[in-house]
Amino acid sequence: MRIVIVDRAIYADGTRRAIGGDISDAFDVARRDPGAFVWIGLFEPDEAEFDLVKEELGLHPLAAEDAVSAHQRPKLERYDDTLFIVLKTLTYIDETSDIEVGEIMLFLGEQFVVTVRHGSGNPLGPVRRRLEESPELLKHGATAVLYAVCDEVVDHYELVAHEVEIDIIGLETAVFDPRARDVTADIYSLKREVLEFRAAEDPLIPVMDEIVRGRVRECALTREYFRDVLDHLLRVDEQVDAHNELLNSVLNAHLALLGKRQNEDMRKISAWAAIIAVPTAIAGIYGMNFDNMPELHWTFGYPLVLGVMAVVCVVLFRRLRKSGWL
Repeated sequence: MRIVIVDRAIYADGTRRAIGGDISDAFDVARRDPGAFVWIGLFEPDEAEFDLVKEELGLHPLAAEDAVSAHQRPKLERYDDTLFIVLKTLTYIDETSDIEVGEIMLFLGEQFVVTVRHGSGNPLGPVRRRLEESPELLKHGATAVLYAVCDEVVDHYELVAHEVEIDIIGLETAVFDPRARDVTADIYSLKREVLEFRAAEDPLIPVMDEIVRGRVRECALTREYFRDVLDHLLRVDEQVDAHNELLNSVLNAHLALLGKRQNEDMRKISAWAAIIAVPTAIAGIYGMNFDNMPELHWTFGYPLVLGVMAVVCVVLFRRLRKSGWL
């Protein structure tokens, strides 16, 4: 059975209160306490399941549509008194070295936070527990949830960046191994994953920058927390750029080595063809079946011709090997 409402609670003065009744009752309780806010966590709701939350909070239809359909780029938008934030989550798959992309949408109001998660990446249960263990941070209200979710997502970016770096090192080793297979497809595959990584983290930088510069009034008291998130995000962005450049270098080196190996193979084929051409030419001449040919009826003619073939082939082999063609 699919669970849509993952968790729900009221937070006041840094402590959690259980919700009695349905979601509407929870919002009513929170409105009676100016220092309280409600946090509703949803997982992949459909339009009908999200309607109750949308109607209760008066969410903008366009933002609600984005939250249900997903596939949005990281952004921060304001609809009246509600902030709508989209974050991309990343999960590294060890078995395939792929990066799975998901999304977390947050609706942030004065007394509510609604998180909508799509994909298996970055479950928010651990984030909620860490916040509940930090009442001083929770006292900042709904923006504390936004900070904690952003911090979790960006910290996971760093883990994924480390895994990508390990994959690049493995490709470098394979490229310079003379016995390795052609890894061109692997390089392109990892490069595509790095580009997906960049599409997830790069648009988030201006979002965090807006908050840190004080342009989002709801986050005025938590700006310093977001500054730490931005620092980590900028570090990840530099790593992703470095990974992309390194993959370009690895690909160029791999193609150059492939070309060199192909040239070496062609030279070896040409060298062996030259060696084989000598006995082939001599045998072809004596196979023409003319009566008046040199030494045709001489007793030692046959071994002499074989000896000449052998000597010429050995001389050619040694000279070609000395020149590096064999």
